[in-house]
Amino acid sequence: MNMLVAFISSAIPLGVPLLFGSTGEIVTEKSGHLNLGIPGIMYVGAISGVIGAFLYEMSCGNVKEAMVPALAILIPLLCCILGSVLMGLIYSFLTVTLRANQNVTGLALTTFGIGLGNFFGGSLIKLVDSDMPSIILTATSSYFRTSLPFAGKLGWFGEIFLSHDFLTYAAIIIALVMNYVLNKTRVGLNLRAVGENPATADAAGINVTKYKYFFTCVGSAIAGLGGLQYVMAYANGVWSNNAFGDRGWMAIALVIFALWKPSMAIFGSFLFGALCNANNYIRGLGDATQELFKLLPYIVTLLVLIITSMRKKREHQPPQSLGLSYFREDR
Repeated sequence: MNMLVAFISSAIPLGVPLLFGSTGEIVTEKSGHLNLGIPGIMYVGAISGVIGAFLYEMSCGNVKEAMVPALAILIPLLCCILGSVLMGLIYSFLTVTLRANQNVTGLALTTFGIGLGNFFGGSLIKLVDSDMPSIILTATSSYFRTSLPFAGKLGWFGEIFLSHDFLTYAAIIIALVMNYVLNKTRVGLNLRAVGENPATADAAGINVTKYKYFFTCVGSAIAGLGGLQYVMAYANGVWSNNAFGDRGWMAIALVIFALWKPSMAIFGSFLFGALCNANNYIRGLGDATQELFKLLPYIVTLLVLIITSMRKKREHQPPQSLGLSYFREDR
């Protein structure tokens, strides 16, 4: 029982960055844009928050008692959102205004974002003159990792559901809110119309360009929070270049698993987290077999893609104009 509780509680933090990333990508794809730059955006969001936290800790003399808890949280959050939105604006300008190829632009944005993050990360590491190639923001991380004080008194229930950082609950709330917006509001209806057939939406008086720009930036901001959560909560405030792994790509794969539904992404992200964590709880198998277990999220995604393709239900398919640039003159 204790092992099961530990397994579930440790799988949830693994899934939170994926939930942020997949929710952000779903919002972007609903506007008809396939943003393969999500890994780079999450990386930039993470390093932007790290820079903000680093400068604030330095201004306080690296003394936790001199830090204001609200500022220790708000500064990294705002820096993360700002950096992520700027990346979203770059992508929007290239793909909406200049009508560049979305796949190429997204891949270029990922390469650019990772390079940018490594550049600033490496610069900060040189500033602190650390023996280890990393930055440690223990004070800021402690505020991000604060959990409910009564969680430990509720046994397994508290450990599984109430012992996590506030960004974990924020990720779930954001996914539910976006699910409501997409399916129950006029704004969501207009957005889905833009993603399905922008020419028809334009003829109906919907500002296609505004919707594409705005929701691509919103999706980028949400995805960027996943990078910040990984560094501040999961990695305990430790930044190391290229330590983010393939979480951005897993978030994109999760969009297919979730069938472009933010509510389904909640279940899928924690399932992916459990599958990624499974190899840590398997004993008696060789290293090669344990490594194979890391492929489980991708195998599950492929199976879902095959099943949904065979059933051909319209609600399980991506937006019809996904990946296609819109030329108003072609209406």
